Amino acid sequence: MRYLQSYAEGDETSGSGGIGTLKVQRALISVSNKEGIVDFAKALRKWKIEIISTGGTAALLQDNNVKVTPVSDYTGFPEILNGSVKTLHPKIYGALLAKQSDPSQVEKLKEFGISEIHMVVVNLYPFTQVIANPKSTFSEALENIDIGGISLIRAASKNYRDVVVVTDPKDYPLILSELDKNGEEISEETRLRLAVQAFSMSALYDRHISNYLYKHTLDYKEEKEMFPPILHLRYRKIRDLRYGENPHQDGALYADESVQEPSIAKATQLSGKELSFNNIYDAHSAIEIAKEFEGPAVVIVKHNNPCGVGRAPDDLVLAYQRAWEGDPVSAFGGVVACNREVTEACAQEMSKVFLEVIVAPAYEKNALSILEKKKNLRILKLSFECADQNGAVPRDKLDLKKITGGLLVQHRDLKDLELTSPRQWKIVSGNKPSEDLQEAMVFAWKVCKHVKSNAIIIANRHQVLGVGAGQMNRVDAVRMALIKAQGKLSGAALASDAFFPFRDSIDLLRDSGITAVVQPGGSLRDDEVIQAAKEQQLLMAFTATRHFKH
Repeated sequence: MRYLQSYAEGDETSGSGGIGTLKVQRALISVSNKEGIVDFAKALRKWKIEIISTGGTAALLQDNNVKVTPVSDYTGFPEILNGSVKTLHPKIYGALLAKQSDPSQVEKLKEFGISEIHMVVVNLYPFTQVIANPKSTFSEALENIDIGGISLIRAASKNYRDVVVVTDPKDYPLILSELDKNGEEISEETRLRLAVQAFSMSALYDRHISNYLYKHTLDYKEEKEMFPPILHLRYRKIRDLRYGENPHQDGALYADESVQEPSIAKATQLSGKELSFNNIYDAHSAIEIAKEFEGPAVVIVKHNNPCGVGRAPDDLVLAYQRAWEGDPVSAFGGVVACNREVTEACAQEMSKVFLEVIVAPAYEKNALSILEKKKNLRILKLSFECADQNGAVPRDKLDLKKITGGLLVQHRDLKDLELTSPRQWKIVSGNKPSEDLQEAMVFAWKVCKHVKSNAIIIANRHQVLGVGAGQMNRVDAVRMALIKAQGKLSGAALASDAFFPFRDSIDLLRDSGITAVVQPGGSLRDDEVIQAAKEQQLLMAFTATRHFKH
């Protein structure tokens, strides 16, 4: 069938007709990313498909013995302005936009000597790669805003019933497979899918340009660069999930491909069942905590809160054991993140209990063999390294929270990634901490930032001992953390994500063995709280930074 059935029946708007195929006789190729284009063009020529091409693409194909018609020969007009204008011509867009089911439009093409173009193979100037270079200039960015390519994509996509548009080299095999299967023809289903993909790519491209140019407007201010008048999101679907948080909810995983920071969206699954919505969200939380530590650390998360965090110099097994000991009951069926390679000895320990997910940067060969025997265990690999030329790790700076009918946007809570030194804290009770106690205070404070508010963390320098998470009042959070710690509190530190509104929480610590308290300060009753700490001879430090996590 040369044209779609919907056209043959005179239905040009509903697109609801039967499946039709498009015979490809002529293709226009103009690509910035030339990956695989020579082999693809050679394959098209085997089907006797005529190729029209532009500038550098035409030269590359000709150098590789692929017969092409230069676009200037086809249009009768030379490429001008250093190649900025080459495909912007009525003979190109008439060929792409004409409805072949409309006899009057077909006659109009004949009147002006316009030949049909059935396929457009095009991708765009590398705008995002250019602006990612810190040395790039504003003028260079403007020069890399594609005009002709984006126009070709939109025209071909709009008229997908008569033109197939190919924007991604990954789709070359699909096109060749269909041509081989159908004999020079591409199905309607494929043409529509590729058109949708092309429009999505076009929208993403425009988003990058819009956001970049916004930064150069008079309204732009450095501290508000993340909050433009119109927020363009840029997420690509990785896959559908079996379901969402519950079986009656559908779910999918999307990724922001511009983010370089280690992320669960970048992890590779090596073994085990398909990841669930909840697995992914818990793994995300575990990874974010593990990234806080430079030395070997292990994090165990359950229902999006850490139930165990342990660390040990050059000993991942001991770090895991310390994390597990934090709350063995809750850790059962948990999600584990390690910031070091999993050794055979560590895998032996992990295999003794039921875990849902393990994510680590690498696995020793024997370690992987041990873990793979547990069929229900999802094993993920994720590099924790991602430094730029200056050794800094580029961070995703936005935190998004969806509400019905809207979106809350804020800067991500990254302050302690830049500032963890207790030298910035104000000691309001007690003496300067020992090195061990200071390490315990910093350890507890780092973990507390990742716990649902109201949040309390009790820890020594090696491990989390007790967690009070998500309570509606702070005194209940303290009670919960003390219960979880089960008396293992000698020399421990307690961290609170926000100030203590009353002294009652501090009074609960009497005779517990806790030595130090870290909190933001700022309560109207700070004096009462400080007095309670002094009565118990507790060291209390104010950080002046709150870490609510709702």
